[in-house]
Amino acid sequence: VQLQAYGGGVVQAGGFLTLSCAASGIIFSINAMAWYRQAPGKQRELVATITSGSTTNYADSVKGRFTISRDNAKKMVFLQMNSLKPEDTAIYFCCVAIGSSRYNYWGQGTLVTVSS
Repeated sequence: VQLQAYGGGVVQAGGFLTLSCAASGIIFSINAMAWYRQAPGKQRELVATITSGSTTNYADSVKGRFTISRDNAKKMVFLQMNSLKPEDTAIYFCCVAIGSSRYNYWGQGTLVTVSS
């Protein structure tokens, strides 16, 4: 199983970006999917999660600005990011839980830079 994340880039504060992550390989079903991020000099933090039933959960810092969604048929997860702030600058990682309650597969990360 491999995850490929893409969609990062440089955007001005107040702008928007959509991250995408595609899973490939022999996958029967994906349980939860999530996005984490890691800013320079900081620990990796959870940004948003979505269950197999599409229940979502967000970090307080992104509530109301970010939206996580998934396409089960395409084995993809998305993160729509609006009203971006410089503090959103980080490497964003997608991850999925397959046959497990834990996120056991991770993508390589995509860099998001928000300029002030």
